Amino acid sequence: MTDPDKLESISRWQVFLIFLRLGLTSFGGPAAHLAYFHDEFVKRRKWLSDSAYGEIVGLCQLLPGPASSQVGLTIGFLRGHYAGALAAWLGFTLPSAILMALFAFGLGLWPEAGTGGWVSGLKLFVVAVVAQAVWQMGRSLCPDRPRIVVAMLVTVTLLLAGAVWMQVLVLAMAALAGAGLKLPSAKASDPLQVPVQSGKPMLFALLFVLLLALSFVPQATGSLAWIGAELYRSGALVFGGGHVVLPWLQEGFVVSGAMPADTFLAGYGVAQAMPGPLFSFSAFLGGVDGGIAGVVIAVVAVFLPGTLLVFAGLPLWTWVRQHEKARSALAGVNAGVVGLLLAALYDPVWTSAVHGAGDFAFALLFWLALAVLRVPVWGLAPASAALGAVFL
Repeated sequence: MTDPDKLESISRWQVFLIFLRLGLTSFGGPAAHLAYFHDEFVKRRKWLSDSAYGEIVGLCQLLPGPASSQVGLTIGFLRGHYAGALAAWLGFTLPSAILMALFAFGLGLWPEAGTGGWVSGLKLFVVAVVAQAVWQMGRSLCPDRPRIVVAMLVTVTLLLAGAVWMQVLVLAMAALAGAGLKLPSAKASDPLQVPVQSGKPMLFALLFVLLLALSFVPQATGSLAWIGAELYRSGALVFGGGHVVLPWLQEGFVVSGAMPADTFLAGYGVAQAMPGPLFSFSAFLGGVDGGIAGVVIAVVAVFLPGTLLVFAGLPLWTWVRQHEKARSALAGVNAGVVGLLLAALYDPVWTSAVHGAGDFAFALLFWLALAVLRVPVWGLAPASAALGAVFL
């Protein structure tokens, strides 16, 4: 007879290895990460349906913190409970966190690491990745005219009023539109089985609030306690993921005098070119003056609040999605997620990468390789960096 604990251990190890590969190859920030996850867990491995994946993305977009990392640890959680969530988070985060920490330790040896044609090549590759994700998810989650309209209105709203809080508002409005229009949504045939014991979600919520309150206690600027408090507040209060938290952290670290602006911006540039979550920029911030201890404290602090909120919110999400009106609202949220990704395709993905006809041509070339020729992401990402280094 096979030992169940051994099977569970193997499963957790496999989850770690899958997310480690994603952490090594997932360039481009939150929007691109959602595309990578969709390709890996919906299309290839079929761990989730399109609708279930869209609901997970919708939940994580409604919470503060790093949305793509929250989606990843949720998938790991559904696969292997809390140990699976930890395995997914470690696998996805460690590569970029280690790279950012090493850059912090050796900044003086490589001051221009965040510039060059190789970074431009990666950015154009991300344009192709996100465009493909928008197309695939749009076909699945917006199959009729009302949902296409909802998605387009979400996109237009976010492009015209790009404030971070608008992401939460437009997804809430998409949910209301779905319920009001009674969008068709069959009862979930593959319900999200959330393995959370009774009472634990409340404990996670209370711990989140307690740590947030403690983060406002004054600390000596630059100390390890100050680094942890600053990064916990950032992870707890910022909606929109890595692209939004970086300016927030600039105000906290540069304006306070804890770090020179040039040092911060050097780390910022490298973070844009790293695979994995942009929140791993925290490893750089903690490592510049705090050493290895600062790296560990910074990384844990910035990711912890979003993790606690996911564990607190998943059981409620599971209950809501079983009701008819709630399912219609979720259909609206799913359409809204497509609109959100489409807006992200333009800003920041397109605006930061495409600056002329030549850039557009490279992006089309990468899309052809990805969507038509089926070149694997792990091979296409370094190839795009190499082409960019030569031609851009």
